[in-house]
Amino acid sequence: MSTRHPTAPPASTPPGTPTTTPPDSPPDSPPSTPSRAGRGGGPAGAAVLAALLAATVAVGLWHLTQGTSGVGVGDLLRHLTGHRDDNGGAPVGEILTGSRLPRLLAGVAVGFALGAAGALLQSVTRNALASPDTLAVTAGSYFTLSLVAATGLTVPLWASGAVAFAGGLTAAVLVLLLAGRAAGTTGTRLILAGSATAMALDAGTSMLLILFSQNTTGLYAWGSGSLAQLNIDASERALPLVAVVLCAALALSRRLDVLGLGDDTAATLGVPVRSTRVAAVVCAVLLTGTAVTLAGPIGFVGLGAPVLARLIAGRVPALHRHLLLVPAAGLLGALLVLLADASLRAVQGADGAAAIPTGVPTALLGSVVIVVLALRLRDTGQLHRPPHARVAVRSRRAFVLVVCAVTALLAVAVLVSVLAGSLWLRTGDLALWLRGAAPDLIGQALDDRVPRTTAAVAAGAALGLAGCVVQGAVRNPLAEPGVLGITAGAGLGAASVATSGLSGSRPLLVAAAVATGLVTFALIALLSWRGGFLPDRFVLVGIGFGYGLNSVTTFLLLRADPWDTPRIFTWLSGTTYGRTFSDAVPVAVALAAALPVLLVLRDRLDLLAVDEDTPRIVGVRPARTRFAALTIAAVLAALSVIAVGVVGFVGLVAPHLARSLVGTRHGRAIPVSMLLGALLVCVADALGRTLIAPFQLPAGLVIALVGAPYFLWVLRRSRV
Repeated sequence: MSTRHPTAPPASTPPGTPTTTPPDSPPDSPPSTPSRAGRGGGPAGAAVLAALLAATVAVGLWHLTQGTSGVGVGDLLRHLTGHRDDNGGAPVGEILTGSRLPRLLAGVAVGFALGAAGALLQSVTRNALASPDTLAVTAGSYFTLSLVAATGLTVPLWASGAVAFAGGLTAAVLVLLLAGRAAGTTGTRLILAGSATAMALDAGTSMLLILFSQNTTGLYAWGSGSLAQLNIDASERALPLVAVVLCAALALSRRLDVLGLGDDTAATLGVPVRSTRVAAVVCAVLLTGTAVTLAGPIGFVGLGAPVLARLIAGRVPALHRHLLLVPAAGLLGALLVLLADASLRAVQGADGAAAIPTGVPTALLGSVVIVVLALRLRDTGQLHRPPHARVAVRSRRAFVLVVCAVTALLAVAVLVSVLAGSLWLRTGDLALWLRGAAPDLIGQALDDRVPRTTAAVAAGAALGLAGCVVQGAVRNPLAEPGVLGITAGAGLGAASVATSGLSGSRPLLVAAAVATGLVTFALIALLSWRGGFLPDRFVLVGIGFGYGLNSVTTFLLLRADPWDTPRIFTWLSGTTYGRTFSDAVPVAVALAAALPVLLVLRDRLDLLAVDEDTPRIVGVRPARTRFAALTIAAVLAALSVIAVGVVGFVGLVAPHLARSLVGTRHGRAIPVSMLLGALLVCVADALGRTLIAPFQLPAGLVIALVGAPYFLWVLRRSRV
């Protein structure tokens, strides 16, 4: 948390940021600098708005020519000039008003709402990475709408908007409270809080989609953002609401301009800081809720559009004024959505693009924006280890007792996991199975459960070990393979093989998952090390990669055989369903090879966790040690995807619990992290198989529902 200065800093410099840093360089710099806007730039700003409006109209006209009916430019021109419709199919007028115009208006409304919402959120948080997605507003709206759909309730559009608003506002308030008052000057903290909250809400949404598949049919594709509309009614109701909220936001423009100078200066000049922030956040959530209700969660338009608007403002200073900035961001948002939708149809063809949500290309755009902004980061958020993560156990005897206790708990968990399920077994049944004398029903149950438990234990140990190494190597207590995008990369590789339809593809699946996981890690490391290693940069680049890779995975999933979609989706949520002993073998081999190497490196990892200079003083090369340790962690995380799918938060929770029990020394934290990781995944898998038996919940969702709150609690306590 940055220390506040007794006097207000210049408009282009946030508290705690070096004065030599350009105002638009780091992602945590203030997004608008009204002092630079001047008073004579009005015509230039108006010209920019006019140009953006003209570009939106031009792209909109192109968008009208894209569709599955074969109606082209000539048909539309003949219809508009009053000539007879003759396209060999449905009347052009019906196609225009019943399909294409509703889609166009939905794209304009959604894009404008998200762009304006992102501009407002970035201004009130003074963080250029803030958006409806990174602050979990979109995830909160989507979760509440899915909850209503799961219950089977049919509600009108206005009620759906109210539900989405309530969910988005709750999520935004939670994220801002967790990030703290200095959210604007600690970009990583804000994005981590938003990402963790979004992960938890997405896990809850996924659980609803799995448990209530009958009531939520089609929500998975809609959940990636779709402009498909039944008629024009929804857009006609949404556009006036967007206009009203925009007017309310523009009424706050002068206050937001002054707020960019800093809280102390704004308060001195008579601006009610708290009420201005609350009003702006409410406007942003209303806009986001309207967009989600209309077209689902189209990702990262609310991030990319304001960033582009501020890049233009660097050339046209008048655009820094919120009276022009907010509508400019809205027009850019509409332009991005229409371009993404029309380009997708032009590249994939109208029929091929019909199954691909518009949110997939926009999420790719958002991931690129996050990575680019992270690479311009110059000042870290200085996330330190939380107060509770101290050396709690110092004696060797106590360490041995902790290891024995955790091992005993793991043994009990393994036994319960083998016996629990829709059919509860006894230990005598297990003894009969080991002798090969169990009845068929019991034998079939144990043939399924024992490999699943083995895979859960092996993968959990790998994730716990990987998380321990990653946190120490990058000196960030909130880093873990899932947050850094490594498991997302491995999941993409595995999904690409699973959706390819190749026969006998198990070895290929393993190879693809490991290869893509390592390539993802290599790219993240290469980009993060440019210009010097910063822990916050490494985390933000990983988050950006994770968003982008997940969007590509969604693309592959939606193009796959619809009959395979639930199976692949469940696997990507983290599950041991259908696992065999062969799935756990690669993970076990990697663990056996990695553990001795990391234990040899334990002293170097201890030095690396202190700072960048201490290792050099004693002759240790930080770059070489860090690269070796992170490579091992990447391999372990990638192989864990083969055993249990994509599971997050284990690499965060297990190392934190280990350090609270045995201290920060890696010689002790590494084995305890492995045991705790194995225990967490084993328990989550057993709970997923028994809580709603005979139905099953993916272990990854169970862990996310527990791990995300723990993540947020750690974040709350990780203060300077």
